[in-house]
Amino acid sequence: MAVFELMNVALVSDEFGRVTVDQGAPGQDVVELPEGTVVGVALTFRTGEEVDGLTFVAERSREGRTIATARNVLGGFRAGGPYELQLPVERLPVGRGCGTYEVTGRFLDAEGHELARESHRFRIVHRRPADAPRTRRRHRRAAAATPPLHPGAARPA
Repeated sequence: MAVFELMNVALVSDEFGRVTVDQGAPGQDVVELPEGTVVGVALTFRTGEEVDGLTFVAERSREGRTIATARNVLGGFRAGGPYELQLPVERLPVGRGCGTYEVTGRFLDAEGHELARESHRFRIVHRRPADAPRTRRRHRRAAAATPPLHPGAARPA
């Protein structure tokens, strides 16, 4: 067994559940995600030997330009597994942020040696107004509001 083996990468959301992504495959499928969705990445892997200071570095690009880099320190792991970790969730952009993104993730050890690499693509799509999550609106009543007067009712003094 290799020092590190990436088994699965999935996108996870309360809204759509869990979707496994194709990792670096030629002609890979593009996962479509609604704009504004809160989504996290779940990583499943195993190790052939003890790994200290495991770090996952994800680089997100759009139209060939790098727009974001995230570094997540995962910690130390004994030989074995499988281990599954979910990275912090994030809210996807709305409006102009729609489009196709490419993500390249690299697993590094404490010395900075690359143990594995993965890549996937996703597309943020516009929601129709009917698909947008409903928000709760609170209506406030004025504290000093007087009830409407009915014809013939006496005005308050």
